[in-house]
Amino acid sequence: MSMASDSRAPLTMRSWLDRLAKTDRLVVARPGVALKHQVAAIGKHLDASKAVFFPQPDGHSIPVVTGFMSRREWIAEAMGVDNSELLQAYRKAVENPLPWDEVAAGSAPCQAVVHREVDMRTLLPIPTHSEHDSGPYITAGLIIARNPDTGIQNVSIIRIQVNSKNRMAVLMLPRHTWAFYQAAVKRGESLPVAVVIGVDPLTLLASQAIVPLNVDELGIAGALHGAPLRVTKCLTSEVRVPADAEIVIEGRILVEDREMEGPFGEFPKYYSSAEMREVIHVDTVTHRQNPIYHTVVPAEMEHLLMGAIPREATLLAHLQRSFPGVRDVHLSVGGTCRYHLYVKLHKQREGEPKNVIMGAFAGHYDVKHVVVVDEDVDVHDPKQVEWAIATRFQADRDLLVVSGAQGSILDPSTTVAFGSEDIPQELQGISAKMGLDATRPVKYSGHVFTKVKIPGEDLDPTPFLQEGAIESTRRFLAG
Repeated sequence: MSMASDSRAPLTMRSWLDRLAKTDRLVVARPGVALKHQVAAIGKHLDASKAVFFPQPDGHSIPVVTGFMSRREWIAEAMGVDNSELLQAYRKAVENPLPWDEVAAGSAPCQAVVHREVDMRTLLPIPTHSEHDSGPYITAGLIIARNPDTGIQNVSIIRIQVNSKNRMAVLMLPRHTWAFYQAAVKRGESLPVAVVIGVDPLTLLASQAIVPLNVDELGIAGALHGAPLRVTKCLTSEVRVPADAEIVIEGRILVEDREMEGPFGEFPKYYSSAEMREVIHVDTVTHRQNPIYHTVVPAEMEHLLMGAIPREATLLAHLQRSFPGVRDVHLSVGGTCRYHLYVKLHKQREGEPKNVIMGAFAGHYDVKHVVVVDEDVDVHDPKQVEWAIATRFQADRDLLVVSGAQGSILDPSTTVAFGSEDIPQELQGISAKMGLDATRPVKYSGHVFTKVKIPGEDLDPTPFLQEGAIESTRRFLAG
């Protein structure tokens, strides 16, 4: 059951921020923090400990918020489940979406204020995040588009660089929005899109679901809420957007226009290159009364977890279909929550971990290194995973390497083989994959692979400790 279904009002970004404020997880900055670098610097410093609310950044009337999804426990709380149930709950929502509930256009909170003439450079408080970023970037905007052939929507988060008053360069990876755009280009038409800023944690999570083409992630958002998501039709297109969102930018991805985009500090903690990208022409901006602008600090925990949890849920389901002994998976923070996957396995046959490794590579092309461990290893604890590698892995028999596979185009190590020259598109992201079988043998003698445990090590030591005994102990030590 989601947090939203426990109360009469649906979960919104505002109600979630209020919950964080009531529980000492939201701090408020002084007015006037600079949008260039300062907002991101403060957000990064407090990342995974506090969400930060910035009133009047650079004197702007619209406040900025960041970091309200920066802990796995917070996301589980928003979903209304224990942390251990997070992936299963997300997977259930993906498999059982709820059709959205439409609100009449013009009556939704997100359309309370309408701007027909816009200057994106001044209308919204859009931060510049990293040192070498080429300009202000929208980093928490849901891009919603409709398939020109079927009318079914797709929701994703794509980085957007604001270049001028009504033009923004956008990076589209070869996924669903790109497929919709290509379908529109074949018709000689621009692709209507909406960029939605300021939604609740569950709708943000739903946008990252790994699902087939023509699955509307807003239905997954409804399932996560436990009730159909309220949507409304855009004023300039047929795109439907969350009715309770803070800000909606309506526009079109143009057919032929290209503008320079990048460099930009991405999730691997490196900059992506500057290239000519597709352009969104902004037609209209609508927003709530007194809206709040949400920004995600790139490569920090809010950014990483939004991608990790949906991927983990999908990879767990994918692996369990073929390997019922798989108990849990984790995309490690050190692996940017994308590239390094740890798999917990109830191993029953020799060779099974290598099959699991190959299955994991097939589950998502971003996965670069896979470590399979036994049930007595916590995959969420990198020290335990490293211990398993140190004591249960031998490179000459337990290592699996695959060359020339598809990987992430944002992984800078994939470009090394081709030098500094421009890499043809068909060669971008070519990566080697590595799998480590860090499991013990199915059968072994004695206690050679038995993990050391002290009886009672999990007990509460408080009743065994003596209060007020420090001074007497110091006298004893003094002789």
